[in-house]
Amino acid sequence: MSKNLISIQDFSKDEILEILKMAAEFEENTCQPIFKDKVIASIFFEPSTRTRLSFETAANRLGARVIGFTDSINTSVAKGETLKDTIKMISNYADLIVMRHPLEGSARYASEISKVPVINAGDGANQHPTQTLLDLYSVYKTQGTLENLSISVVGDLKYGRTVHSLLQAMSHFNPVFLLTSPAELALPREYKEYLINKGIRFMETTNLTDVIPNSDIIYMTRVQRERFTDPIEYERVKNIYSLNASMIKGSKPNMKILHPLPRVNEIAIDVDESSHAYYFEQAHNGIYVRMAIITKLLKSL
Repeated sequence: MSKNLISIQDFSKDEILEILKMAAEFEENTCQPIFKDKVIASIFFEPSTRTRLSFETAANRLGARVIGFTDSINTSVAKGETLKDTIKMISNYADLIVMRHPLEGSARYASEISKVPVINAGDGANQHPTQTLLDLYSVYKTQGTLENLSISVVGDLKYGRTVHSLLQAMSHFNPVFLLTSPAELALPREYKEYLINKGIRFMETTNLTDVIPNSDIIYMTRVQRERFTDPIEYERVKNIYSLNASMIKGSKPNMKILHPLPRVNEIAIDVDESSHAYYFEQAHNGIYVRMAIITKLLKSL
């Protein structure tokens, strides 16, 4: 049975560390056309910039050819084709499928249908495991370790799939989480129970300024309009946190600010020039990490 990456929990701690080691090697040598005979399907039922382009860049640097779509309106899905039939057909054409879909659980379902490995590039508000692996790589590069860090996660903790995956992945490394959100966007109960069962310490607050001085990492997130069914609720919370340069004066020297991007108003432009800003480098790291993930899964065939 082929190996998939649907949830970050599909990879053990050792496999996570293996991916990070491989990513560092690819960063040293970014052009390694080892999969010239492979075809990778990039199928995105939801908008994406960084994830899609970094996956396609990673595939090209590995020598693979890329097929796929960025808008299901121009596919047979618009004619009523089911996800099952779409995946069965695409797995006839490609050696690996990278999929983003708005429905939670869609990636797991696709992996059960597909004849080839499936990588979850985001399924609704559920999981985004490849983003988490590049987040971990970014944390390691900036801190020199993944162990015993104080990580502030700020913004949309309810719908933020990158947050959910990050909490699960970092639970291997004994962090302390400072969870900062409005009550409406608090971390769901099942993830709090997960942290409790793992013995991971966390604190909940609504005040961003309180957590900044003690943070090694500040992980900012966007309040996602597309996840709200009530536009009034979105308007009430959309600008609740905005990190600016004056707020991070006096931070730990090693503190870095991460963001899965795109940002809206949650990080002011004046932060970009700060030595604490790392979100653009973080996005760049996605190429090397996704090269590593593709390599691991294709070599498992």
